[in-house]
Amino acid sequence: MRYQPENPLVVQGDHTLLLETQSPRYALARDALLSFAELVKNPEYVHTWRITKLSLWNAAASGTSADDVIAALEDYARYPVPENIPVSIRETMGRYGRLKLLRDGEWLQLEADDALLLLELRKIASVADLLGPARGDRAVQVTARQRGELKQALLSLGYPVQDLAGYDDGEPVEMTLERGAPDGGGWQLRDYQLAAVDAFLAGPDAGSGVVVLPCGAGKTIVGLAAMVKLGMRTLILCAGHTAVQQWKREILARTNLQPEDVGEYSGRVKELRPITVSTYQLLTWRPDKHSGAPHFKLLYQAAWGLVIYDEVHLLPAPVFRETAYLQARRRLGLTATLVREDGREGDVFALIGPKRFDMPWKELEHQGWIATARCVELRVPLSDADRLGYVNASAQGRTRIAALNARKGAVLEKLLERHADEQILVLGTYLDQLNWLSKRFGLELITGKTPNRVRDEIFGRFRSGELRVLALSRVGNFAIDLPAASVAVQVSGTFGSRQEEAQRLGRILRPKPGINQASFYTLVTADTKEQEFAERRQLFLSEQGYPYRIELSV
Repeated sequence: MRYQPENPLVVQGDHTLLLETQSPRYALARDALLSFAELVKNPEYVHTWRITKLSLWNAAASGTSADDVIAALEDYARYPVPENIPVSIRETMGRYGRLKLLRDGEWLQLEADDALLLLELRKIASVADLLGPARGDRAVQVTARQRGELKQALLSLGYPVQDLAGYDDGEPVEMTLERGAPDGGGWQLRDYQLAAVDAFLAGPDAGSGVVVLPCGAGKTIVGLAAMVKLGMRTLILCAGHTAVQQWKREILARTNLQPEDVGEYSGRVKELRPITVSTYQLLTWRPDKHSGAPHFKLLYQAAWGLVIYDEVHLLPAPVFRETAYLQARRRLGLTATLVREDGREGDVFALIGPKRFDMPWKELEHQGWIATARCVELRVPLSDADRLGYVNASAQGRTRIAALNARKGAVLEKLLERHADEQILVLGTYLDQLNWLSKRFGLELITGKTPNRVRDEIFGRFRSGELRVLALSRVGNFAIDLPAASVAVQVSGTFGSRQEEAQRLGRILRPKPGINQASFYTLVTADTKEQEFAERRQLFLSEQGYPYRIELSV
């Protein structure tokens, strides 16, 4: 391979890829990388990608071959591809499918492409206990209930299983998409939404996997379209009460299903209907620390044909454990980012399924499907008295003093004046700070303690435009549909959480008539630990290509 100066890609021996955005071949190269690499940083001129085991296994699961990946690298590389890269790609992708799970009557069968591999696995304690009697020299019997646990164990050893055991069909439900939107206007599935549904339902192992789309890009619509296409009884799991109500509204507005077809399984009401919506919190609730979670039975007590995991990146560990036993049901994960602060992306792959579809945020912005976002960090100094307290405080105390910096109030006041004609969300982590700000500026405040009835009423007033500014605690990190919001002011955050940054930015990305510009401000106390946390949080924004401007004050 020769030097090709017109090409935009630099392939490095450590599996990182540098992609120049000003090249005429940039878009073609980016689209090729989407299928087998992960975007790490996405600033203006040079994007950084990384080839990982998980990204290659996701590619293999979607039908991309090692030859396809290597050919793409060689086609767009400016310099010769390092010799170790093709070898590593072939070895890693070659592991996907070496082990297959197949149906064997009431049992399952784990089949290996090599008898020695199976012998090797039988000597590993974490796997051996999950394997049953031999079926020849290259296959063993597996109980259906251990299907997920086995896939987890094998993935941790570097052997992703190709699960071809199929799924149990749920009770049929007749439903169609209705083309009349809630406001009376027409609508239709966008091209990328259709592509996401097709990707989820394509291939020999169709019926499990994750769709990654930005907040505001219509992940709920993708879920509804997949549900309608399958035409089976469906369980939808959400991050909270507000998301449950949003799903119910969307189902009734965009399908021919009637209210009696759509149930809510919550602390308030326990309805099991053809389409049932519940929350992760309810599933994991326990009466006391010595008791089991009584509502896990919801996962098994009905003949679900599909389980939709909304905001799958938030999946609690106990739900992971139960999902390991739920492998006979089709599973669709929806998320804006597969980043998990606990590093359990591998469990999402093993238990929910591979990533089936991903769409870069900036690509949808360029197409006009989500708003253009301007991200600004405003650094706010401490007062002399607070600086003295900060210096003498413990590490935990310093974090709190920086987050609660009283001077942030004056900065927020100026931002409220600057955006007097727009609807604004004030987002924070510390309740005493949010209570202080809500009293100072006369803001409605929603926290985890706000009763659901009151939440619904306040959200309704904000959606209608009656409220211009709304303050939210960490409940604002989850799936809340507030399409009129075009400004977010983050007054405090959770350490260095990229996941939280993604969710909070997503609250303001719905395009608005006449306003396709969103403004995302983060108030950070200068020269403190909070500034370091902010730099970590910004990683998500830079990964998605959002320029992040830093100012010393408003």
